Amino acid sequence: MNTVLKLNKKVLITYLVIVLTGMGISFLKAQQISESKQAKVNISTSSAFKNTKKIRAGVLDVGYAELGPKTGKPVILLHGWPYDIHSFEKSSEILAGKGYHVLIPYLRGYGTTTFVSPQTARNAQQSAVAVDIIAFMDALKIDKAIVGGFDWGARTADIMAALWPERVSALVAVSGYLIGSPKANENPLPPNAELLWWYQFYFASERGYKGYKMNTKAFNKLIWKTASPKWTFDDGTYEQSASSFDNPDHVEIVIHNYRWRLGLASGEKQYDELEAQLANSPNITVPTVTLEGDANGAAFPLPENYASKYTGKYVHHTLTGGIGHNLPQEAPKEFADAIVEANSLSK
Repeated sequence: MNTVLKLNKKVLITYLVIVLTGMGISFLKAQQISESKQAKVNISTSSAFKNTKKIRAGVLDVGYAELGPKTGKPVILLHGWPYDIHSFEKSSEILAGKGYHVLIPYLRGYGTTTFVSPQTARNAQQSAVAVDIIAFMDALKIDKAIVGGFDWGARTADIMAALWPERVSALVAVSGYLIGSPKANENPLPPNAELLWWYQFYFASERGYKGYKMNTKAFNKLIWKTASPKWTFDDGTYEQSASSFDNPDHVEIVIHNYRWRLGLASGEKQYDELEAQLANSPNITVPTVTLEGDANGAAFPLPENYASKYTGKYVHHTLTGGIGHNLPQEAPKEFADAIVEANSLSK
């Protein structure tokens, strides 16, 4: 009996060693697989932004990042000044993981987006930028998309939703309704608001044009700091986006945009009809989520002043925790959540 017991103990110990070793190997393999999957996600996201695609769309060859399954619901994300597509790097990864087909184009004058012809006017009036994105959708054969953005991108998204609601299934606009006109901008603002728009007056002068051209990256880094005073971004994060300002048309596009707003530069006649419609401040009927940060250092309208412009299903969120002007990059999860929420409103 003792012999049998010893034998059983020996067998049991051997069995346990095999089981535990197997469990260890299984756990290690599971961990390796998990890490491998995570690495693939990270590499895929990084690759999408480093190796952007390009497509002919209207007067532009548009550079863009693309993430997520092509069978997913299209989402187009639009950056502002002085930022670029990297503002959406983390939020687009979240959305792609949820099955959305995410496209993030560089606006005219940024990154790898270039003009097809050297003869095309380097025009940055609001309707021209919106027409660019409609042409981008046409080139990719996207009939309808959720469109989201901030700064110039929010204005562009607002315009698309106002003028072509059949192309926008839902809208996310940081700082809300930003459609304006040179005529409306003739009205002076209170001193504190004018102070925040100091750069527009600077750009209106020849000194400002030369200064921005000479010091583009330093100038834009200052805007990052003042527009998001509580965002502690590092030099690497800034440089990642700052390379987009090396675009040969960047300075001309930025200066024209702000001069046009103040009525100091003319637009193109082909956009006159669209601008006439926008000058009437059209309502937006598509389902919309607007967002604002509690530490936005740039000039922005108060949510209660523009809520009535959204006449469809509408929700507003003000994010707390020191969120500034570059909201999608400072609060990527909340921005992605807003896209999902806007999509739910459209159902």
